[in-house]
Amino acid sequence: MKTVPAETDYIVVGAGVAGLRAAIELAAAGRVLVLAKNELTESATQYAQGGVAVALSDEDEIGLHLQDTLDAGDGLSHPEAARVLVEEGPARIQEMIDWGTEFDRQGTKLTFTREGAHRRSRILHAHGDSTGREIGRALYAKAASLKHISLWEWEFTADLCMHDGRVAGIRVMNEEGKAREVHAPAVLLATGGLGQVYRETTNPGVATGDGVAMAFRAGAELQDMEFVQFHPTALYVKKAPRFLLSEALRGEGACLRNAEMLRFMPKYHEMAELAPRDVVARAIAHELEVSRLADPVVYLDLTHLDPSHLAERFPRIHATCLQYNIDIGTDLIPVRPAAHYAMGGVRTDLHGRTSLPGLYAAGEAACTGVHGANRLASNSLLEGLVYGARAGATIREEVQLRHSKPDHATAKYQATAENPGTREGRGAEEFMRAVRDLAWKNVGIVRTGTGLREAIEQLEKWRGCLPAMTGRRQCEANNIFQTALLIARSALARQESRGAHYRLDYPSHNDARFKKHSIVRRDAIRFG
Repeated sequence: MKTVPAETDYIVVGAGVAGLRAAIELAAAGRVLVLAKNELTESATQYAQGGVAVALSDEDEIGLHLQDTLDAGDGLSHPEAARVLVEEGPARIQEMIDWGTEFDRQGTKLTFTREGAHRRSRILHAHGDSTGREIGRALYAKAASLKHISLWEWEFTADLCMHDGRVAGIRVMNEEGKAREVHAPAVLLATGGLGQVYRETTNPGVATGDGVAMAFRAGAELQDMEFVQFHPTALYVKKAPRFLLSEALRGEGACLRNAEMLRFMPKYHEMAELAPRDVVARAIAHELEVSRLADPVVYLDLTHLDPSHLAERFPRIHATCLQYNIDIGTDLIPVRPAAHYAMGGVRTDLHGRTSLPGLYAAGEAACTGVHGANRLASNSLLEGLVYGARAGATIREEVQLRHSKPDHATAKYQATAENPGTREGRGAEEFMRAVRDLAWKNVGIVRTGTGLREAIEQLEKWRGCLPAMTGRRQCEANNIFQTALLIARSALARQESRGAHYRLDYPSHNDARFKKHSIVRRDAIRFG
């Protein structure tokens, strides 16, 4: 049986769009070890339906894409990070086309659709509503063709290893819970999101905030952890996963109706169903709150659109809804918001560098500030491509420049996790359910100081019940706990409402104090 090597030149944790794009960039410079905690295809990339935003159509301009990105970010987007995204995006997409990505076309011409808060139709899609899956397929094929890239499935990265103040490797755990260390001069965290912190989420089961929690334990700075985007429209059927219903449905003309069958979005925003996601999510939350039903929902209505066009344009959504006896062309679709995307993460510069030497991050696990307080729809896949490539190039250059590997025979490495098995704790599954319920109730779409303080107090009480980190699920429970606490503390510190962070007790902007990024390190929070 093959085992992960004890040392390599570069480690990439995560096999989604950012991790694979970085690995491809690194392949010419040495051995690249890419680790996935499940199958290589199980990542948020695979579930990204709507598409990838890029200013490539004849009617669009890079400057307009930039302005829409900044507007959605509600005053907190890093202007230079956003400029890099939109300016380098077209080249990264052309690269994907050259590598065989099959975006949808009319004849030979690429087709674009529109989503919320975009002033132009600039969303490229593939196979209707399977854009992420197609981009992931093309990236995997490219990575697999490069001899210096090793792709490993079912290897869970439990923690980072330190040596002389640098990140110098990882502690990896296989399916049986057997742990060992892998050393390298550079580690890239591309671990994706943290949606599993919440009871209701569109994220896959692997999105347990691993990269954020590992980096925090190692002493890295995190940024903007309070900004969690809740997708407005997740399929709400009892005992079914919260399947994401793409914003592109509303871009095609779908409208939202409440329990009384009234269209309600025009009273909340001038762009109605195409308002920014945080606006739509809060509007739905309000409609649910005022409903007199015991288990209220709102409905996504596409019945006025051509059913055959919908089935062709959204084949994956159409087929999934049919599994629950819902025909999107003739039936109203019950929906509720669900946790979807983290704007915050491990703080990086525009080249993937974190505050710790030897540690880099890209994709949803990272925070360049590009999304500000609220991500513009379909900018996430583009971010993974652009910043994954940038991080890979930077790692390659800096490791080659340094060109002095530690002596693996004599160097003493220190894992950042506490010694596993030193305390008894409650079961991992039970513990995670309790944290998710608490986060959904108190740290969700609408927040209050009282609710956030209650969440923090309860989480601190549970600290002594944390499962010992003896297996993968126990490690994930610790990561979910740590991430929930970081979100709650950052949300309590930001005494205003901005973007995806909404406080009932502070419903307005406070630019004088809080038009700044929140930065967390070792439980200390500052704004700067």
